[in-house]
Amino acid sequence: MCCFSGAIGPNHVGATKIFARVRDGRQLLVYSMHLDAAQDVAMILPVPVPVGAGEDALRFIDLSGWADFFAALDRCFPRTLALSPQARAPAPRTLAVHMVGAFEASYVPTLADFARVDPRFRLADAVWQSLPMYHDWGFAVFRLRAGVQEVHPMAFEFPTRVSEALYFPTVHVHDGRVHRNARFDHSLYFQGPSRVEPLTEVLGRPLPTWREKWHGQGTWPTREQLCAPSGPELGELVDPGALLIRANMTSYEPNGDVWLAGA
Repeated sequence: MCCFSGAIGPNHVGATKIFARVRDGRQLLVYSMHLDAAQDVAMILPVPVPVGAGEDALRFIDLSGWADFFAALDRCFPRTLALSPQARAPAPRTLAVHMVGAFEASYVPTLADFARVDPRFRLADAVWQSLPMYHDWGFAVFRLRAGVQEVHPMAFEFPTRVSEALYFPTVHVHDGRVHRNARFDHSLYFQGPSRVEPLTEVLGRPLPTWREKWHGQGTWPTREQLCAPSGPELGELVDPGALLIRANMTSYEPNGDVWLAGA
């Protein structure tokens, strides 16, 4: 979900890249984009954690030392694939703030816990009323500085309530409103399933329908292609030698998240 606490012009955010992988009941997400913000804003990403998972359910991963993470993934591909889609309470205890590379980040375990976040970095209640599917989810919140920037990859993992599917947060909220359609400028990457197709319903709610099936082939990356830094990041996020698939979404489509089911 490309969701910002302040207004972002339609041409001021783009080149969004998302990597997803499910491992042992936990989903990994890596997110990067180009941003031009007139003021400090927060990007809010809903995550489908089990209800009652608690404040420590989500773990942030510092990828400031692997700023070219997505460039490394792109080096593995000989060609591009494509996808087209269809009363005041007492002040609560402040949420933990984590330094994750260049970002300040917090995990907000429930919608009610946004009362513990700086008001500048919240969404209006009317926005959440337009997005009822997230009423019992958790939320990763990244505070981003004003100015033009290529946002280095933001990474985290969380226990997922839908371990048989991959979730990509792609709903757009850029101006304090939830529009029916939105301009997509996304590249989606994933590992895990050997056969993948978009879901039409998840958690009891219908999803936007995509006009075409996935097509083309993936690739089997090697450690040499990825040129990963030393340390645990490579094994935590990307499995060298496992099938890696990429799809580009660059069109005006129904505003919604992408879920993929694999078998």
